[in-house]
Amino acid sequence: MSSLVTSRPADLLVLAISAAREAAALVREARTGVVEVAATKSSSVDVVTDTDRASEALIRDRILASRPDDSFLGEEGGRSIDGSSGIRWVVDPIDGTVNFLYGIPHYAISIAAERFNERDGQGPGETILGVVLDVATGTEYAATHGGGATRDGRPIGVRGPAPVAERLVLTGFSYSSELRAVQAAATARLLPRVRDIRRLGSCALDLCRVAEGGADGYVEEGVAPWDHAAGVLIAREAGAEVELTRGAGGRDALVAAPAHGFAEFRTLVSACGFLG
Repeated sequence: MSSLVTSRPADLLVLAISAAREAAALVREARTGVVEVAATKSSSVDVVTDTDRASEALIRDRILASRPDDSFLGEEGGRSIDGSSGIRWVVDPIDGTVNFLYGIPHYAISIAAERFNERDGQGPGETILGVVLDVATGTEYAATHGGGATRDGRPIGVRGPAPVAERLVLTGFSYSSELRAVQAAATARLLPRVRDIRRLGSCALDLCRVAEGGADGYVEEGVAPWDHAAGVLIAREAGAEVELTRGAGGRDALVAAPAHGFAEFRTLVSACGFLG
């Protein structure tokens, strides 16, 4: 029997949580020592550490040891693997690497699994599970498609309705200086119209904040699949609406808010210049 038939999200979730916990322990231990930049990627401020690579290798090895026919996509890309099972894992080994580098306790392990299109086996279809583990606190956010979202095993949900002027908004900034200028201008236009804005440094955790009612909205351009794959499912299962669209700078932008206030929030961030 193929993995595509036997891959129940609840069973895969157990594997994802186990791998996330082991990776979090590795990252937590590494943070007790000296952390240095191992390389840069898209710009001089887009950094990777040896711990990012070690965390990704650990997660990849644990998952593929149990499920050798699965596909794997990790941010660091050391060994992106195409499998035959119809399941692809999408992993950010440390979401919030700059926070990790500086010792700011706000970074996470993010693991998602996608089920590929059953007709042609090409391209990701629906995300069937997501796990985001806050390394500093140990808090675990999780969701399965249609199964709801949890924080440390307890159900969570988005915040209730609030006027725009009383909404707390989360955002992030690109590693591109040109795009940062666009985002800064949009943020300046948004700030007088909402309760306040926070820039915390982890897309995955920002989406979980929306999911648990700790924020009223999130918008960011320049996100990648590993940044948001797990967090998007968690947010949706908690009652948020999430849209991946085009940002004002021409890159992918993510907009998330409780479903009851999403349309108004999207209109607002578009008017402020976040979206294309």
